[in-house]
Amino acid sequence: MQQKNVLRDACKAQFAQHVQGLQDVISAELKRVDPEIHCTEDPWSRLDFAGAPGGGGKTRAFTGKVIENAGVNTSVVYGKIAPEFAKRIGATEESMWAAGISLIIHPRNPHMPTVHANFRMIQGGEKVWFGGGADLTPFYPHLEDFKYFHKVWRDACAPYGVYADWKKQCDEYFVNKHRNNEMRGIGGIFYDHYNTGDLQKDFSMIAEISQNFNKSYFPILDKRTGESWTAADEDFQLHRHGRYVEFNLLHDRGTHFGLQSNGRTESILISLPKRCHFSYNYQPPEGSPQAAMMEYYYPREWV
Repeated sequence: MQQKNVLRDACKAQFAQHVQGLQDVISAELKRVDPEIHCTEDPWSRLDFAGAPGGGGKTRAFTGKVIENAGVNTSVVYGKIAPEFAKRIGATEESMWAAGISLIIHPRNPHMPTVHANFRMIQGGEKVWFGGGADLTPFYPHLEDFKYFHKVWRDACAPYGVYADWKKQCDEYFVNKHRNNEMRGIGGIFYDHYNTGDLQKDFSMIAEISQNFNKSYFPILDKRTGESWTAADEDFQLHRHGRYVEFNLLHDRGTHFGLQSNGRTESILISLPKRCHFSYNYQPPEGSPQAAMMEYYYPREWV
């Protein structure tokens, strides 16, 4: 048991260091694609359910010319949790430890897709698991971009044989069920409570896969840099931002987890877009690229 705990604690320390490294390399890419971007770095701390020090994190909020708003956040939190929350997350005790990175990037250009990703490691009592993934929310039907994004993650997952399952979980998770099961975007990968029983192997796999984020997304931004857009493009983007808000507030377990674990509200809600539209019974014009885009917010095989 002691040896098992030593291995677990070593993996926890390594994972916390890993996500902090990811925060730096992703932040550097944001500064490369948007030289005028401004970053506000905001360290924060929290108290646990019992009022004792419970860790904290580092929020990086970005805004610029290419990137309208983005957040690249890391956290390492621990301590006592509410009994009902312990049951909800499947913890064996009323205590937890969690480390992770969570990011959201909302570009200004409607031809550039929004992206979300998170990678986390959680301990609830004696149970340890991993969760996370990456998904794309486009607003213009550049199908080659959708295929590229999925191909990067398929190839990253290929050595471990998890892509088909994780894609299916993503297709089923990022869904506005109150909108006739319309997906938030065009999917990607998603996994939760991942634990094969070999902690070191699981850690190595998640660490390796998560390093593919920059490759999956920033080449798409590079490809679309300089593309012009119309008022109709932007109007559609802002309506889809509204759908994004609906999912994050109504359905997203990460948002609920952060708020219910006494996380930092500003850092959690940084995932929301800066601007959005809500119009009664909104429908894009028939025959428009936006109407075509609506067909892709449902599961399909991209690669």
